[in-house]
Amino acid sequence: MLEDAGVETPAAQLGAVRPLRVREMQSKLHRWAAADPGHRFDDLYHLVCDRRFLAMAWDRVAGNTGARTAGVDRATVRSVVEQVGVDVFLDELREQLRQQAYRPLPVRERLIPKNGGRLRSLGIPTVADRVVQAALKLVLEPIFEADFESASYGFRPDRRAHDAIAEIHFWGTQGYRQVLDADIEACFDSIDHTALMDRVRTRVKDRRVLGLVKAFLKAGVLRETGMMEATETGTPQGGILSPLLANIALTVLDEHVMAPWEPGGTMSSNSRRVTRVAKNLPNWRIVRYADDFVVLVRGERHHVEALRTQIDEVLASLGLRLSQSKTRVVHMADGFDFLGFHVKWMRKRGTDKCYVYTFIADKPVRELKRKIRALTHRRSQVPFAAVLARINQILRGWANYFKHAVGKHTFNALRSFVWWRVVNMITYRRRMTWTALRRQFKGPQGWRLIALDGVELFNIAAVPVTRYRWRGLSIPTPWTARPLT
Repeated sequence: MLEDAGVETPAAQLGAVRPLRVREMQSKLHRWAAADPGHRFDDLYHLVCDRRFLAMAWDRVAGNTGARTAGVDRATVRSVVEQVGVDVFLDELREQLRQQAYRPLPVRERLIPKNGGRLRSLGIPTVADRVVQAALKLVLEPIFEADFESASYGFRPDRRAHDAIAEIHFWGTQGYRQVLDADIEACFDSIDHTALMDRVRTRVKDRRVLGLVKAFLKAGVLRETGMMEATETGTPQGGILSPLLANIALTVLDEHVMAPWEPGGTMSSNSRRVTRVAKNLPNWRIVRYADDFVVLVRGERHHVEALRTQIDEVLASLGLRLSQSKTRVVHMADGFDFLGFHVKWMRKRGTDKCYVYTFIADKPVRELKRKIRALTHRRSQVPFAAVLARINQILRGWANYFKHAVGKHTFNALRSFVWWRVVNMITYRRRMTWTALRRQFKGPQGWRLIALDGVELFNIAAVPVTRYRWRGLSIPTPWTARPLT
């Protein structure tokens, strides 16, 4: 079935044909999986060992921002390139895989500060483990993408947080305004390995691939304290394969909530949903982004509470539970935060009609201001050009994410905040008076944009606010969106 994947390619031609050949095989895997939902794939292991898949996996690892970070063996992408060589490294790794002698090393723990003084534990695999995980993802992702529900958006190709917000906006407009705003507690750390592997086995029959996935789950973690610990549950947050495995596990939740929408289900057509409303029965949909999700209900609050009980039972089968502090039932008229946005059903100013609006939540604004304050401390000795360059980088990324919200007022307020922070830093470090500052930065047309050492401060208020259009329930995958060339 996969006989053409093992053909060797001359090294001189490898770079040119690699993306095309890998994409062709991924398209076949996805097409076969979509055509037969019950098919279990065998003989996938030789694809993981294939030189083209490993080479593309290397490209993705080397092009990632984490390439400079070392695992427990202290090797980085740069050290591999300089001391071993990419071809030698991949050849040795491939031979270990073919001989089934490859064993993942424990991940190195790195604690990242979170809000409220808490810490998030990230697991950093070795470079070799990252490459193998990336190769596994190249093989497994097209298969499981055929099974994932359309309401799942996190860590999936060609999908983004804006799609999830747009779907909430659409169904909120349709009357689905009772909301279960949910968060799974320590999802990546708590997924039951047995339940997860059972889900992987529904599509994968190759024992070698199953063994490789299990080996990554059981690899262990080297704590920052120097203690080595076994990993009995969870998928280490930070690994390339972890988001895909989490989505595979949480598909159980998606399928349970969306079962009535399947063909023949009680909510499978508009007429059936209208009939349920007439009988005072609820309709619902889930919108999930990784371990954060909302269930939108067209019904009453007690219907949401009943759904919450069902969801608790489904998650318990995966070794998971809802966070009691972050999970709540709320009406959309009261508003709720999701993925950095604040969604609220409210009256349009000057009219008697109500609409669903998407604002920028308070939390990301506070976080942005905290970062700007840290960069513009008056006693900082960082060169002005470096400070402005970093501020511009943060502002551009932040504005690009939130430019589809009702955020013009927020952008204007942030422009003023950033301007004053930079101005106060300049006046203190250069011992400038207000008169001198006006002489340098104000002209006949008013205040000029601040530019220091050749770097101009980014004007976030100039970013146009546009509406993000909902792309519907059938967002194409990379393997069906466009023909191969």
